[in-house]
Amino acid sequence: MAPNRLIDSFGRAHSYLRISVTDRCNLRCVYCMPHDGLEWKKRDELLTYEEITRLAVIFAAMGITKIRLTGGEPMVRKGLSTLVRDLGAIAELKTLAMTTNATLLAEHAKELKELGLNALNISLDTFSKERFTAIARLDQFDQVMAGIYAAIECGFDSLKINMVVMAGVNDDEVMAFADFAAKHKINVRFIEYMPFKDNQWTSAKVVTYKDMLAEIEKRYELTRMVNDPSAVAKDYAIAGGGSVSFITSMSESFCSTCNRLRLTNDGSIKSCLFYPAEINLRDAMRKGASDNDLEGMILYSLVQKPEAHPPAEEIAAGENRAMIEIGG
Repeated sequence: MAPNRLIDSFGRAHSYLRISVTDRCNLRCVYCMPHDGLEWKKRDELLTYEEITRLAVIFAAMGITKIRLTGGEPMVRKGLSTLVRDLGAIAELKTLAMTTNATLLAEHAKELKELGLNALNISLDTFSKERFTAIARLDQFDQVMAGIYAAIECGFDSLKINMVVMAGVNDDEVMAFADFAAKHKINVRFIEYMPFKDNQWTSAKVVTYKDMLAEIEKRYELTRMVNDPSAVAKDYAIAGGGSVSFITSMSESFCSTCNRLRLTNDGSIKSCLFYPAEINLRDAMRKGASDNDLEGMILYSLVQKPEAHPPAEEIAAGENRAMIEIGG
C-alpha cells in the first residue's frame, strides 16, 4: 500500500473521509436543522455520483481507507445504491459506512449490505414516541425502530446507535440506551451536544461523558477498550455483551489525533468540522481540473487545517454551516 500523503501541518495523517451526498432530510431534528429551515440546494449544485466516485478514488489513492456517507439523510437521494456499489469497488477502502436516521432503512438494509456497505450508524435520541416527535419535529418513530431492527437482523460488521444527549430533554434515557446496547449486543454512542448555526445550543444543555459514564456504571460493569489512536469515541465494553461509547467534543477535545476530512454535498472540502474555511472541488472539476490538480487542492486544504477547534462558546457565536449542511 502506498504511503499516506494526507498529512497536515501538525503531522496528523488522515485516513477517514466523510462524504455528504445531500443537504435534504426527511426529519427536522432541533440540534441539527435551524428552526426556520434551510433553502435546499438545486440538483446541479450537488456533486453527481460520478463526481463523488472520482473524488473518492483520488482520496483513496492518497491515503483514505474509510469513507462514510452522510447527509442530511443520505437515503432520501435517489439511486444511492449505485453510489454504494461503485464506492464498494474501490480496492483501498477497508470500511464503507453510512450514517442514517433509519426512516427508510428497513426495506433497503439487506441490499446495501450486499453492495458493500459494511458499517452503519443510526441516529436515535429517544425511545419515547412522543419525545421523538418533539425532537425530530415529525412522527417517524415506528419507521426508525423498524429500520434499526432490520439492521440488527442483517448483521453489519459494525452497527452503532448515535444518541445526542441534551440536558432537560433526553438525558433521563441514558440508562435505557445502555440497556438496549446490552440486550442487542451492539454499540450505543452518547454524543455531547455541540453548537452549530441556529441550533439553540447553550453550555447548560451539555451533559458530559463523565456524568453519563458514572450513571451507567451504577448498573453495568464497564471495561475501557483499546482504541485506535485517531478514534473520536471513548469505548467501553459491557460485561455480558454490547458496548457504550462517548463522543466528548465539548468536555475533552480529540483534535490532536483527528484523522477526518469532510466533503460537502456541493463539493467543498472541510478540513475541520468547526472551521468555516472551505475549498471547492466541484467547480474545479467542472472547469476541467485534472486529478493532479485536485490532489493539489486537497493537500492545500490540509495546510489550512487548524491545530484545534476554538472553545464552544466561540463556535456558537461564529459563522459556519448548519450541521445538516456539513454532514457531521
